[in-house]
Amino acid sequence: MKLILRLIAASILAGSIISCSKYISGPSYYAPDNSAVENGSDSSGFDLSSLARMFAALPIGLDQMEEVKDAASASIGNGYDEEYTMKQLIEAPGCGVGDNPTKAGTYTRPLRDMIAEYLATETKAGAKDVEEYLNALSQSDLQLYWPYSEDWDGEELPIITFDPGYGSDYNYGYKLGRDSNGFSVVDSVYVDEQVAREHPVWVINTNDDAGFTPLDLYTDAAQSSTKSGPRKLFLRSFTMLRHYDSWFRGGSEFFVKCGAVNGFHATTEAEMRLYYPSVTDFMVVVKRKQLGEEVPYNGIIMTDFTNQLENLAFLITEDDGGTQTSWKCSATVKVKSKSYGFECDIPYNEKDDIVWRGQLSASFFQEADYVSGRFGDVLISFVLE
Repeated sequence: MKLILRLIAASILAGSIISCSKYISGPSYYAPDNSAVENGSDSSGFDLSSLARMFAALPIGLDQMEEVKDAASASIGNGYDEEYTMKQLIEAPGCGVGDNPTKAGTYTRPLRDMIAEYLATETKAGAKDVEEYLNALSQSDLQLYWPYSEDWDGEELPIITFDPGYGSDYNYGYKLGRDSNGFSVVDSVYVDEQVAREHPVWVINTNDDAGFTPLDLYTDAAQSSTKSGPRKLFLRSFTMLRHYDSWFRGGSEFFVKCGAVNGFHATTEAEMRLYYPSVTDFMVVVKRKQLGEEVPYNGIIMTDFTNQLENLAFLITEDDGGTQTSWKCSATVKVKSKSYGFECDIPYNEKDDIVWRGQLSASFFQEADYVSGRFGDVLISFVLE
């Protein structure tokens, strides 16, 4: 399989520059510095710069723009970032992350068909090799990321680029357009986040969040009052005060984790043995354009918040992967005015940014109906009902 990927990648590299067929000739782009290209491949063996060349060589029009926009919008609606995974692109055109594949849209010429035609025509790959390439692309963790997709004017064609790695904030890209005679043209351009704010930009990068369930999907849709029963602790809003990664990697995926003893009602030390701490763990996705914006949520942190709780353990991280480790901490309760600690093991990844961790007094959540605080570079509001 790796041999097929290398052969097709080499054909793309050559074909995108010298092609004279119905596919667009690639641009004579400037050579970026080595730091912008040495990391341009992912763990599945695909070279990101070659993929960008291939997409730039496709005769992309408004139908394909709508396909990617539909997928990005669906991903947002499902609580994820503005992304269109290669798996969905190949297997369920127009579907976003979290969508059922049966919701695939109907497009005159979806991108997957364009890619298959391009490979067969430009690389001279056989039908079996094309099928294997598309299957490998589908199984990779790659995606098209479209920052600020909600601001698209419905007409402009995209600039196609890729994540250069090393935390770089700039790269080269391929700007698709039409000349005065209506013919497709591709220009080499410099791409940074300001360009992405002003023009549609598709970034080929790796997906980090499809395997998780965002907070939106935990929402208590009824939002009913719980004053007659156990009190619930809700996370009601989340505000990101700074970005944690290069814009090429997308928005920020925060993980909010709370260690506590849910529903604690013990009156004796013997009864305490019946209780164990639990960890609530959910993801909050914040798009690039939501920097500094209060984003409303209605996520349940605890389903039975009792007056015997004394301290809750909180950990907030921004996902960067790596080997799983854990924070060993404690959540405390009161029994007849005496404090007792329950040991908690809250997992996170060693490369994650630690936004904030520590203990929060249960009384903090009881000070008012609506309380908020700053935790590192995020603001969070809570409601106890």
